[in-house]
Amino acid sequence: MIWSLIVGAIIGVISGAITNKGKSMGWIANILAGLVGSFVGQALLGSWGPSLAGMALIPSIVGAVIVVAVVSFFLGRANN
Repeated sequence: MIWSLIVGAIIGVISGAITNKGKSMGWIANILAGLVGSFVGQALLGSWGPSLAGMALIPSIVGAVIVVAVVSFFLGRANN
């Protein structure tokens, strides 16, 4: 469980860096983005590639980028 949270945080940090939203997100948001992104990415792309803590890394990162982009889009619209 703790290993999954650590890997989720790393995936969230990577996706935040890719989308340039990582500095505005906290650690909890990074972990959630990584875990939810892992689920979304593996649901869309399957579980191919290297795996760590039961999460396929490449689909998880792609899914986390999608999650971060969608959430920041809707939060950006809500603030306007």
